[in-house]
Amino acid sequence: MTAKIMNRRAVLRGAGLITGGLLLDSGVAHAATGTATRPVTPDEAWATLREGNRRWVSGTATRPHQDPARRAEVAQKQDPYAVIVSCIDSRVPPEIVFDAGIGDLLTVRSAAQTIDPLVTGAIEYGPAELGVPLIVVLGHQRCGAVTAAAHALHDGTKLPGDLQRIVEALRPAYERSHGDVDKMIRVNTMDVVARLKKDKLLASRIARKRLKIVGAYYSLDTGEVTRLV
Repeated sequence: MTAKIMNRRAVLRGAGLITGGLLLDSGVAHAATGTATRPVTPDEAWATLREGNRRWVSGTATRPHQDPARRAEVAQKQDPYAVIVSCIDSRVPPEIVFDAGIGDLLTVRSAAQTIDPLVTGAIEYGPAELGVPLIVVLGHQRCGAVTAAAHALHDGTKLPGDLQRIVEALRPAYERSHGDVDKMIRVNTMDVVARLKKDKLLASRIARKRLKIVGAYYSLDTGEVTRLV
């Protein structure tokens, strides 16, 4: 049985995971090419993300781990240091926002970073299978999904197709935000954090201090990521 489990993990590490239409990229993460090792603790991982975001904000991005040498380095194995749960918005690409590269981050993206069992499974993969020490739930300024949901809930209308599922997922944040879209974005982000912290697979790692889950907010105007908790 142990051998089968190890083989399963080896296959998952090598191939990456596609679930719910989300691709988790393969790769081994390091803080800087050839000079620093992968962040091991949650605080080290956050510090690496924060420094990368500072470079992005200041216009001094180094675009690490984005060359053929890095591609070859991570082709057979991955060891990312953070899972970023973010919106699908085209203006919020996590690797650019945090000035990271191939193999540094597992990115799980959905409208308004909402989660369901399939998305949660994708998020669990990083800590459970790869030992990723940090999950960041990243909301952002002027989120189109949140804005559309707020308008639909205010007007009592329904969005077409499965878009209405997004509206319903955001209803609790809307009700607690009294229609304030920016507050709703932040409340929803922290709601997702709270739900993930209660996930049994993740909670056990949090209890052993091997994992942290934090909420953050991205400004489209400045490019800055600020931590919510």
